[in-house]
Amino acid sequence: MIQGMSVRTLAAVLALTGLVGCGINDTPNVPLENFSAKEIYDRGEFELNRSRPDEAAFYFGEVERLYPYSEWAKRALIMQAFSYHRDTDYPNSRSSAQRYLDFYPADEDAAYAQYLLALSYYDQIDEVGRDQGLTFQALQALRIVIERYPESEYAETSVLKFDLAFDHLAGKEMEIGRYYLKQGHYGASINRFRVVVEDFQTTTHTPEALHRLVESYLALGLDAEAQTAGAILGHNYRGTEWYEDSFALLRGAGLDARSIGDNWLSAIYRQVIRGEWL
Repeated sequence: MIQGMSVRTLAAVLALTGLVGCGINDTPNVPLENFSAKEIYDRGEFELNRSRPDEAAFYFGEVERLYPYSEWAKRALIMQAFSYHRDTDYPNSRSSAQRYLDFYPADEDAAYAQYLLALSYYDQIDEVGRDQGLTFQALQALRIVIERYPESEYAETSVLKFDLAFDHLAGKEMEIGRYYLKQGHYGASINRFRVVVEDFQTTTHTPEALHRLVESYLALGLDAEAQTAGAILGHNYRGTEWYEDSFALLRGAGLDARSIGDNWLSAIYRQVIRGEWL
């Protein structure tokens, strides 16, 4: 990086650049082609400091356009991605970050570019009820940060965000499953809760999913499956309200929580006893 300053260091000193870029501002009729790469870049920093990330992205883009093979262009590209993200222009942030990765895959700021790309998906995840395509894309991009840049400063944060996004997907399955359960479509609800138990076991939604399976199976008269779901719940989440509710349902039906029969839940129960589940 220029003068040995990384993007992280640069972001920390942006507050000190209040006077940067005034030269371009003071000569509005002079074409940008007449200014150096550093002067245009400094103007981008100046706009960031003024909380005008859209203008900053423009100037960083001009550095890349006018001086495409310079060190300033490389630095401007990652800062353009950062500026677009601050402006919540996620598609353009993602595009700039991806160009940086394509052009400079081995650069020290490649990890940050990948992290920005992941954030361009992750920061749009806000409601469980929205389409989950963005969540899948965020998970894929975060996984790259974790696996490709495990020693970077962004890896740990990416792990946390990955877990939250993963939990988000499970929440979507639970939302749909609850709807089907409420409508009395027990088979459809079981399919959704089964996905949570099998594919999202490490999330916070697993105890409720097991309880809802108890409810659904009891409603269908499938006692063995209901009892086995209750047994798994009791083995791993005995102290939760979901176990208490399931225990009450089973007891009310004259049943207890234990593994019975040979079904997908009994297979999971056997894994639980061996300590291979979760």
